[in-house]
Amino acid sequence: MSVTIVKLGGSLAYTPHTAAWLEALAAWGGPLILVPGGGPFADCVRTAQGAMGFNDRAAHRMALNAMGQFGIALAAYSDAFTLAASRDELDSALSGGEIPVWLPEKMVLGASDVPACWEVTSDSLAAWLAWTYRARRLLLIKASDLAAPGSVRDLAADNIVDPLFPRFVAQSDAEVWLAGPAWLAGAASILQRGGIPGIRVPLP
Repeated sequence: MSVTIVKLGGSLAYTPHTAAWLEALAAWGGPLILVPGGGPFADCVRTAQGAMGFNDRAAHRMALNAMGQFGIALAAYSDAFTLAASRDELDSALSGGEIPVWLPEKMVLGASDVPACWEVTSDSLAAWLAWTYRARRLLLIKASDLAAPGSVRDLAADNIVDPLFPRFVAQSDAEVWLAGPAWLAGAASILQRGGIPGIRVPLP
């Protein structure tokens, strides 16, 4: 079974685009794994770290929890989605025809190849999950429409993804796609035809 990894950016949290994307993904059905961004929950961690001074390792774990909080909110949208915190739970959801929303803390904290720092965001973690599943496609859904980049390195240089994203994508060897609001109108039909909405980003 070829799984598509779809990362829904936390910057969409307070926009109507979140529900529209979830509707399109639910109508498609996958197989896909939905990776939540950190959104306003991760912003709280950054603010708290600045005020309290705890180290990046603690912030990393809290940011993983922030992704989980956004994931819980996303999964509440429809019965098509279900929360999954482990490989077994992800596999079970996929086998049952559900769309798992990944709660990353358990799997990522047990991974020695994921640095505990702010240079790793949900984009890199989505690429890491794509490698874990040998996924053929990785779709990053962003809050803004962007011009086609020359490569994933250009995305990192422009701060559209985190600095370690090119490394994790190269490891995964997945196709990278980027979609913003302009792709929403036709997203459901594109997905149901087997395509991916958005622009394909060349690998380095």
